[in-house]
Amino acid sequence: MQDDAAILVEDLHKSFGDVQALNGVDLRVGRGTVLGVLGPNGAGKTTVVRILTTLLNPDRGRALVEGRDVVREAATVREIIGLAGQSTAIQEELTGRENLEIVGRLYHLDKPAARRRASQLLDQFELSTASDRPAKTYSGGMLRRLDLAASLVAKPAVLFLDEPTTGLDPRSRIGMWEIIRTLVAEGTTLFLTTQYLDEADELADEIVVIDHGKVIASGTAETLKDRVGGNVVEFVLPDRSRLADAAGAVAALADAEPSTEPDTGRVAVRVGSRGSDALVQAVRNLDSAGIEVDGLALRRPSLDDVFMALTGHAAETEEPVGGKRGRKRRGRAAQPAEQAPTQGGPR
Repeated sequence: MQDDAAILVEDLHKSFGDVQALNGVDLRVGRGTVLGVLGPNGAGKTTVVRILTTLLNPDRGRALVEGRDVVREAATVREIIGLAGQSTAIQEELTGRENLEIVGRLYHLDKPAARRRASQLLDQFELSTASDRPAKTYSGGMLRRLDLAASLVAKPAVLFLDEPTTGLDPRSRIGMWEIIRTLVAEGTTLFLTTQYLDEADELADEIVVIDHGKVIASGTAETLKDRVGGNVVEFVLPDRSRLADAAGAVAALADAEPSTEPDTGRVAVRVGSRGSDALVQAVRNLDSAGIEVDGLALRRPSLDDVFMALTGHAAETEEPVGGKRGRKRRGRAAQPAEQAPTQGGPR
């Protein structure tokens, strides 16, 4: 049923020249829940966000936010959403308070109301002591918090966060997670795109995985992990030159070919329902081969394993370059070909 869906996307298509960014995406987000959208740069995540926030029209398909069509009722949609993109929309010459008051005025709040709302948000995001300093003096984490505060000035029913913790240090990321949890507890519907698999695992009620413009899997984190199946033995090689030898030593234990990461020396082996016996046998095999390892452990599958199983590659970047796929980069990449909008609503 669509009446309890805050976001509904059906058969969404979008191309940029010869590059097909979206190829029939279907999504549904229930009210007051968090949808985590996973995928590498260039997968189509930001294109979906731009369409849902009325900044881009689809070539084909339909998208509704709180029952409003994002193309035919764009002005109404902008009144009920907030957006914090990959890059902040903060005017760094202005103070934190001035930034929020300007956003309030753009949302047609009168001056006293805009001032009150700015003060509320500055308190909520622990920015009060810095409120009258120019934003250019803020740390990266403070700018992210201010940007998120700006997206909440009009108390949106639906909030879009496009990779909100990119570039933050671990402490700032955890702080942002706590803010996000509070917003959801208060009833906000959240559409969260991320490359950080642990972030989706921590925050999302449901997860979709997008690769090359298509949804290739969806479900809860545990449901997706169950698709991989069984336990995982993993370890790290101090000597990267022996990566192939190590994979060969534990291949007989695996339900599938061991996955290896040359950059980190990590080896992961899915061993099905076997537990400590597989771990003991891995120790024996590696010792017999004279291979030294660090951090040998048995664990449940992670979302990294899910992504590898679904796509055949890790959560790495494969950026479109000139309409063709460029070289892969491990981890967080440079700015993707599809740029994020900076801020939503009628600003």
